[in-house]
Amino acid sequence: MASVVSPHPAAAESREHDKYDRLLAAAKTLPVLRVAVAHPCDEAALGAAVEASSLGIIDPILVGPLKKIEAAASALKIDLSRFRTVDAAHSHEAAEKAVALVKAGEAEALMKGSLHTDELMAAVVRREGGLRTARRVSHCFVMAVPSYDSPLIVTDAAVNIAPTLAEKRDIVQNAIDLAHALRIENVRVAILSAMETVNPNVPSTIEAAALCKMADRGQITGAVLDGPLALDNAIDLRAAKIKKISSPVAGKANVLVVPDLEAGNVLAKSLTFLADADAAGIVLGARVPIILTSRADSRLTRLASCAVASLVADAQRSKLALPEV
Repeated sequence: MASVVSPHPAAAESREHDKYDRLLAAAKTLPVLRVAVAHPCDEAALGAAVEASSLGIIDPILVGPLKKIEAAASALKIDLSRFRTVDAAHSHEAAEKAVALVKAGEAEALMKGSLHTDELMAAVVRREGGLRTARRVSHCFVMAVPSYDSPLIVTDAAVNIAPTLAEKRDIVQNAIDLAHALRIENVRVAILSAMETVNPNVPSTIEAAALCKMADRGQITGAVLDGPLALDNAIDLRAAKIKKISSPVAGKANVLVVPDLEAGNVLAKSLTFLADADAAGIVLGARVPIILTSRADSRLTRLASCAVASLVADAQRSKLALPEV
């Protein structure tokens, strides 16, 4: 991966779209993903699900107050008769019924509609009737940054506020598994902090070093890790060389693990609003992938989020299909 270079704006737009276009193209080759869409009661949420269906990526089950779904469909001139609908009185019930569809084996993924993330995730992580696994649930942004050569995974910027070291281990492993599902051959994980040296006064540097040693001992698998690394050292080869950092990750990272949610949120939004990046959102660690979109997301970002979920679900199917040894 090359260092960050600012290309001509038209070239940047082309490169950005190429990243998501490749995701969409890959998803179209896979079995259609059955998705329970929780509360698709506005035009953006319903329109994204329907368009992803028209591309052959997902088969949506629309769960929510039918009158509101019908109103959104009418505004978009969508014929709902070709979709399965499940009536729910309100957004909380929509989240619960969507999760129940997954538990019953009738859906292979969840998609957030026009409800709060907390409402959907509360139903997902509920101890009784939820979709918990032994793995910590975490969020990843798959970011298309115009000036970066490949998709950039940023985690966790939406679910875990101040994760412990044990929780960060799961966050890292979830991101690595996502990278493999996206068919990234060489996964290079940068554990970010404010500096590239271990400082006892900066806890995130100590945790970064511990995570790297966990990878050395096989507690984290499937990638090469390095940290602590400052952001510039993680993504820019020139910056890494100036600091004399010799590492297979420095300057070439394709996964960025942030110290906490605040840092991740600032990083993701900085890339979105200052570097014209798009950010497809996915939640991992539950029994199925969860498509997490924002009201501010573009059409292409919403479609890319569906494509990411399809690739993750396919990777999970392949893993389940492997013979026991």
